[in-house]
Amino acid sequence: MKLGKSSIQNPPSKIASRGFTLLEIVIVLGIIAVILGGSIAMLGKLGDGAKVQRVQGDFNNIESAVRSYAMLAGNPPTTSQGLKALFVKPTSPPKPKRWASAGKDVPLDPWGVAYQYRNPGKIDSSTFEIYTAGPDKQEGTDDDMSSQE
Repeated sequence: MKLGKSSIQNPPSKIASRGFTLLEIVIVLGIIAVILGGSIAMLGKLGDGAKVQRVQGDFNNIESAVRSYAMLAGNPPTTSQGLKALFVKPTSPPKPKRWASAGKDVPLDPWGVAYQYRNPGKIDSSTFEIYTAGPDKQEGTDDDMSSQE
């Protein structure tokens, strides 16, 4: 009996291993993470644009409700009566001649704050103005939005 090399021993394969190394997998996952991060940031910016468009739509709807109120009541609500006059019949003068509710309550802007109203408007004093303080929720800053702009 011979000792030494066994005839069952597998010869070394000439074909390279076909798996991925840990380093290759980590690099691919890093690239995917960077792409996803950029996509999420882009979607966040698109959401801000949608909120601005929603504000414009809300301004149009509220303006229509104020004009309907003015047709029934004879004049638009005063600043002190505010948008609440569209939803609850005003008891302070000038009391509306005729009145119909425009819904349940003053709508909220996309940032969760009720829209504001003034009559006469700040920009055009010949008509009323609907406005919102914008994302920072503070009046008098650059992100404020008005129906008169």
